[in-house]
Order: sequence, then structure tokens, then C-alpha cells
Amino acid sequence: MEENTTIDISAVNEKIAQESAFIDLLTLEMNKAIVGQRHMVERLLIGLLGQGHILLEGVPGLAKTLAINTLAKAVKGDFSRIQFTPDLLPADVVGTLIYNMKENDFSIKKGPIFANFVLADEINRAPAKVQSALLEAMQERQVTIGDETFKLEAPFLVMATQNPVEQEGTYPLPEAQVDRFMLKTVIDYPKLNEEQLIMRQNLSGANEAIKPVVTLKQILSAQQAVREVYMDEKIEKYILDLVFATRYPEKYNLENLKPLISFGASPRGSINLANASKCYAFIKRRGYVVPEDVRAVVHDVLRHRIGITYEAEAENVTSEEIINKIVNEVEVP
Repeated sequence: MEENTTIDISAVNEKIAQESAFIDLLTLEMNKAIVGQRHMVERLLIGLLGQGHILLEGVPGLAKTLAINTLAKAVKGDFSRIQFTPDLLPADVVGTLIYNMKENDFSIKKGPIFANFVLADEINRAPAKVQSALLEAMQERQVTIGDETFKLEAPFLVMATQNPVEQEGTYPLPEAQVDRFMLKTVIDYPKLNEEQLIMRQNLSGANEAIKPVVTLKQILSAQQAVREVYMDEKIEKYILDLVFATRYPEKYNLENLKPLISFGASPRGSINLANASKCYAFIKRRGYVVPEDVRAVVHDVLRHRIGITYEAEAENVTSEEIINKIVNEVEVP
């Protein structure tokens, strides 16, 4: 029996090595426009391959818009950008019915959500009604305008951004809606030498044109291949232990976390952690998941899925630190 498994894994490994050959090409192309920010580029690829969506948090000017725009160009996909403002309406996102006087009938005008790559800029600037219109499209991958329902074309990736600094005039996303994002990635400032390069590139105006290096068909094929990445039962158990430790920390020798957590990660957390780990293994051109893959993505998958109590806030404890303690305590297979 064991021999079969070994043969299967080597076959899967070979297949993944072939299917993921475009990753290096795509990363190289994106690096023409984006200096540094490797973490963000990797997370974008995980979201794309895992058929999930990403919430990016970072101060303005950290190449968030540029990143998804560059990815769309390199994949030759449709890109649209929605600037969320307090006066935005759901129809501005999904589309609306327009009355045609000549034909005495209504025609459908599709909104910017009908694209492969959608940037929802400053999602917390628009009211709940607009946020939920976008999140419904993300979850169901379809949009209803009037009495007609339209399927959104695959691949479909939403990258929403929010500014952690300004909280005036914002509508924070409710926990249940934040949970729909596969990853929440926090972006930091570039390093000094990286910023020097960014400054030089911008001042010289010598920006290289981004060429399409991957087709949408290749991306769809890769999305299917990711599902075939082998995950051992021990790794599944490790993922479940990490998620269950956010719900019942006392069962994992983490009694001191109990008063700091108001609620733990939902089953979406387990699904997305397994999915993101497979995507990370795929990006690293491996046909099987190792514990390091899980540890590499655990912060991005769980940071927005753990509720912290007032007590934690008073002690300046973040969900980030809680995840660190859990990762250090839970036994690695």
C-alpha cells in the first residue's frame, strides 16, 4: 500500500512541476513593475490559484493597486477598479437596468464587477449595502440585475484594500463579511534599498511595459491542479489543531489565551488554511504539503478570523500575537 502512495506522490509531484512552470515567469514579469513586496505578490498568486479573494491592509502608496493591475496585464485578464466612497450605490458595482425610450424597454448595463481582476479600493469607505453587493458576487460568483442572473467569468479575483490609519468616515467590515476573504495580508513599508530603486524608477520614467506571459486557460488549469496537491492526514490534523486552538485554547496548554479570544476561526478558516497551504506548495513547485507551507500562510488566513476581547485590547494583544503563541505551542507533525 505504501509503495502505491509513493508512486502516486512522485506522479503528482511531476505533474505539479509541469503545471507550475509558469509561476517563475509570472513572478519575473510582475517584478518589472513591483520592487520588493514579494509577500504581497505571493499572496496574490495564492488567492488566484485557490479561487479566493484577498483583503490587503496597508498605508497608501505601497503598490497595492499597481500589484493587481500588473497581475491582470501579465495574465491578459480584464481588470477593473472600483473606488469605494460613502455615496457609492450597489448599482455602481454590479450594474443596473436602463430604460431605452426608443425600444420602450429596459436594457442591462453591466457594472465593473464583470472582470477577471477587480480592485475594490478602500472597501471600508462605502456603506454596508455596497459592501454586501460586492461580497455576494464574491461568494456566489454570480450577479443578479433585475430578474436576470449572470455568471461571473473565471478566473475571478477580488482584491479589496483598506487603510489602517484613517478611521474617520469609514464603515468597518463586519466579522461575518471579513470571513469571506481567503486571506488578509498586512503590507509594510519597503526596505531602504528597495525604496531607493522605486524612487529611481519613478523619476527616470523608465517603466517597462508588462507583457502577457500566461493565459487565462493556464490559470484555470493550474486552479484544478492545485486540488491534486497531496495532503497527508497528519497535515490535515495539524491544520485542525491550529484552528481548534483558536476556539478552545485550554485544550492546547494555552489557558492564558482564553480571556483574550472572544471567538475563534470558523470552518472557513480550516478550509482556507488547507487550500492556501496547497497553493503555497504549488508556488514552491511541490506536489505535496509540508508543515512549513501551513506555517507560511497561517497568519494571512487566520488574522481576520480571530475576535479579540476588550481585555486583549487593554493589554495591547493583537490576533497576530495570539496566532504566534498557538503556532509555537501546537505540535508539528
